[in-house]
Amino acid sequence: MTNHAPTLTNSTIDLMRSHVSVRSFTEEPLADEMLETVLEAARRAPTSSNWQTYSIIVVRDQDKKRRLAELAGGQGHIESSQVFLAFAADVHRLGIAASLHDVKPATGLENTLTPIIDAAIVGEAAQIAAESFGLGAVMVGGMRKDAAGVAEVLGLPSGAFVVFGMSLGWPAIDPREHGLKPRLPSELVVHRDEYSDDDAQDLVAQYNNDLATFYDRQGRNTDAESAWTGPVARGAATPRYPSLRKALDDMGFGFD
Repeated sequence: MTNHAPTLTNSTIDLMRSHVSVRSFTEEPLADEMLETVLEAARRAPTSSNWQTYSIIVVRDQDKKRRLAELAGGQGHIESSQVFLAFAADVHRLGIAASLHDVKPATGLENTLTPIIDAAIVGEAAQIAAESFGLGAVMVGGMRKDAAGVAEVLGLPSGAFVVFGMSLGWPAIDPREHGLKPRLPSELVVHRDEYSDDDAQDLVAQYNNDLATFYDRQGRNTDAESAWTGPVARGAATPRYPSLRKALDDMGFGFD
């Protein structure tokens, strides 16, 4: 099998290649100065047409974190994190800008995709910035489980919804003690000039085995023939967050 792993490196590449999700945090405070540095670095991320259609809600209030943990399906790391960051797609400000010129923003699929993508790019930048200080973080897609409930907790206006959140704090344990969780083979996800499914089933089978070996090191008994494909198949068979479309329609986002 061809190895496409890069041979060049630097501190940023090393940081990104050692990424792990952290869900267990100490009680050590996260200094405001460090958090502001992370946020300012993240805000330099690119956004479409410089519209900057995102907002970041910084949540330190323990009651709010507890409620958000419940809305996300009982994800306790939200409550135990030093700070929770909610990354929102935000077209509300577009209305403010447009009103200064006596026009009204259009709605539609692209006008909804753009702020979602903006929020995602800024969120990833925030995580890299946080990890550069030694902080641990995990992204939380469960914020979409009850988008309207999350919006109510955070006081969001019409035209804003939380795409995902991020639990942030000082790691209580280092998940790297069992090594890094393997990713899908490069040949399966990186295509050269055009999409290719060559050897896809063999590569997926290889990944099942690699992931099972990783889980075995953690003391988790996993079928080597379905370590990845089993959970994926079961999860993909059921629509996720079926109420999300209506909630976003009600919150001012269009899909036509």
